[in-house]
Amino acid sequence: MSSLSDSSILAGGSGGTGVSVYSIDQSIRFNDDDTAYMSKTISSTSSRTTWTFSTWFKLGNAGITVSYSGLFNSVWNSSNYVNIGISNSSGYGIDFLLYNSNSTLGRLYTTRSFRDPSAWYHLVAVLDTTNNTSSERMRLYINGQRETIFTNETYPSKDATPLVNYATAVHSLGRVYNAGTYSGYYYDGYMAETHFLDGYAYGPEYFGVSNSSGIWIPIEYTGSYGTNGFKIDGSDSSDLGTDAAGSNDYTASGFETNDQVVDSPTNNFAVMNPVDADGLAANELSGGNLQVKNINRIKASIPFPTSGQWYWEICTVSKSGQVNWNYGMVYFKDHSNFITTNTDFLRLNWYHGSNFSSSSNWTDGDFWTNSNNPSAGSVYGFAWDAGTRKVYLAKDGTYFGSADPANGTGTAWGSGGTAGVEYGIAMYSTQSFIHTINFGQDDSFNGAKTSGSAGAADDNGNGKFYYAPPTGFLALCTKNLGS
Repeated sequence: MSSLSDSSILAGGSGGTGVSVYSIDQSIRFNDDDTAYMSKTISSTSSRTTWTFSTWFKLGNAGITVSYSGLFNSVWNSSNYVNIGISNSSGYGIDFLLYNSNSTLGRLYTTRSFRDPSAWYHLVAVLDTTNNTSSERMRLYINGQRETIFTNETYPSKDATPLVNYATAVHSLGRVYNAGTYSGYYYDGYMAETHFLDGYAYGPEYFGVSNSSGIWIPIEYTGSYGTNGFKIDGSDSSDLGTDAAGSNDYTASGFETNDQVVDSPTNNFAVMNPVDADGLAANELSGGNLQVKNINRIKASIPFPTSGQWYWEICTVSKSGQVNWNYGMVYFKDHSNFITTNTDFLRLNWYHGSNFSSSSNWTDGDFWTNSNNPSAGSVYGFAWDAGTRKVYLAKDGTYFGSADPANGTGTAWGSGGTAGVEYGIAMYSTQSFIHTINFGQDDSFNGAKTSGSAGAADDNGNGKFYYAPPTGFLALCTKNLGS
């Protein structure tokens, strides 16, 4: 599996022949800017020798600009804690650390980096210090495969008792602990279907299976959880830390109801891709890689097929003065001449008093006026017909040029390009603004808007849009891509 491109998870929307699909309907978005995390202080000590942690995660800034991103943690004091997260101390590997009495009791830190923000990963961490074989006492699995090559590899002594499941210890999701603080160690990204099994050392086969295409997909866990075990799946948007398997609820901090999103391991949605960006700085991309601030150049994580009709939205959250901002369709596989010099880039210039600008191989509809200049709160809908290679543009639900995308009538914002070319969404700007994109996973635009048309789905029942997509136009997600 490539650390930057994992097609097995990117295409993880269907079970494939011979495997029934277990649907995960939502995930929880963690924003490190909001210091979002969940925690619980354990009231009774249970098994400290044997447990299993399983979660699906999709990276935001974690693995990109964050130094250490915490997935799971237990801490008593600065000398005694357990961390599971993504560390960049030697690459962006998974770090499974047992720290007792101010020294390392056990540690597995993978040599392999995990930095693909377009993919859903499945992580299983197992502790079983009762095992007579030293190397079996700590185990890590990613996407069903055991990790065996480590930068740091230290195993605990037999029957050792690290801190997890110790009474009065604080247990957390979305942060880890180091040098007496949580500061700087919060997770940024998505987590889904998180299980903790108290007293059980189970492998990944309890949570997932390879389908006939070799893709690792979720299955329903039906076993026991033990005294302090839990299942947190984000199914209750008003209380994201609810234990769906019992009564071990975690207290959620730094979340809003809109941090329940429909992006999931069984329906992966497009995001803006920080790996495929030019000059990305800290804080330019947030909100699960959907909120863009003062960014230079960036492309989306999933390209459009060469056929079909597709819809997405952008909200102008805030702007300062005039806006000079390019949205467009770009030849997705062209990395050598990124956006500004790419002749297959269809641009929309948002600039006070100016019209659209066009690029070679494209023509633009000329219906930009001062009255159409974007203002804070404006929602722009984009309807892309890959067959005719036309894109239609709406502002706050009304299409420019009297367009009817469903019937292909009226003036398109842009048309042209080359038949058979795989295009994708691209952005370019040097101005001061904050915009949030909705590919169908969050019609609140990271809380900037109240949900629109009751979370309007596309014709296949996928996505939550502020305005209903035109008939036949779909969300850019793996279920609609047939994968």
